Amino acid sequence: MSTRDRLSRLTADLLAPQQKVASVTGPAPSAPDAAVEAAADGVEPVSVETRFPGVTPRQAGRKTGPGEMLAFRGQMLAAEGEVARLRDALQQFDGSLPTKKLDPQQVVPSRWSNRHEASFSTADFIRFKADVEHAGGNVQPILVRPIEGVTSKFEIVFGHRRHRACLELGLPVLAAIATAPMSDLELFAAMDRENRERADLSAWEQGAMYRKAIDEQMFPSQRRLAEALGLSHTWVRKAIAVADLPEPVVQCFRSPLELQFKHAELIAAAMESDRKGVLRRAEKLRQSARMSASAVVAALIGKQRGAGVAPQEIRVAGALAGRVSWDARGQATIRLMPGVVHAENVAALIEAISGVVGASVTKT
Repeated sequence: MSTRDRLSRLTADLLAPQQKVASVTGPAPSAPDAAVEAAADGVEPVSVETRFPGVTPRQAGRKTGPGEMLAFRGQMLAAEGEVARLRDALQQFDGSLPTKKLDPQQVVPSRWSNRHEASFSTADFIRFKADVEHAGGNVQPILVRPIEGVTSKFEIVFGHRRHRACLELGLPVLAAIATAPMSDLELFAAMDRENRERADLSAWEQGAMYRKAIDEQMFPSQRRLAEALGLSHTWVRKAIAVADLPEPVVQCFRSPLELQFKHAELIAAAMESDRKGVLRRAEKLRQSARMSASAVVAALIGKQRGAGVAPQEIRVAGALAGRVSWDARGQATIRLMPGVVHAENVAALIEAISGVVGASVTKT
């Protein structure tokens, strides 16, 4: 039985008096006075049904409190199961970095960048850029870190060649973004490790990178730099020796990228005994035509290849065909006997000399 039914049953015997018509001239009597007056007049009271506000019925399908709690717990268990499933799915990407195609204009070279500008005009870089263009972008992502305090700007950790290729081609660059904070020391170590593993840095670029790190006090000494990067002190010393060559000496070469460790060792040894003489010869070489790296080194240290060597005879079938001689600068002169060279075999002679000279340049 509902509350309404129970209240109606309890109040069913309550009676209300039948009201008398009020006098036109007199004021209407109050409710208690009217009841007394009706009783005095002998009027029979009339029973009136008592009404209470209706009870709002429960909506169809609405659960009770305990049912609602059970339903909520079921939803929580389902959500926890989904979270566990997603966690297991993400487990295979543990340790991975997010990659994103960025506008190359949003990416800037690192202040520790170890690429010489000449490296972006070599035949090797031109071929590399053509491969990137054919693939529609870099396949292997570069690594960048967000620039603190600047929105949507990133600094390259490694991958300067890939970024430069995409920048010149107008293609987005695929980049892995470092999510954890990365210090300059961590950036420097990651850049050095990646470049050494790829083995595509020249000796001069490697040495310039180490020299800059020491000059800007990232490391107090060459030994501490070697220890931090897991390198031998000898390797670091040789690399820095290349970068420490005086600028006039470096300018004697067609490009700093031609410099090798053995070249720096020979030049440094010569400078210890006759620094002024080496620099004087360097000034002369800067004004002359560019030579191969080994010829430049020989000229700088005063030991030109062939200088002081007696002329060599060229014999064909036992007969003298010509001579090869060298001057004090190491320049070679080939003199052929009359009648040895004819118009029809000049091209073959030039091709043969070019082959020999080309092989010598390649070795250096």
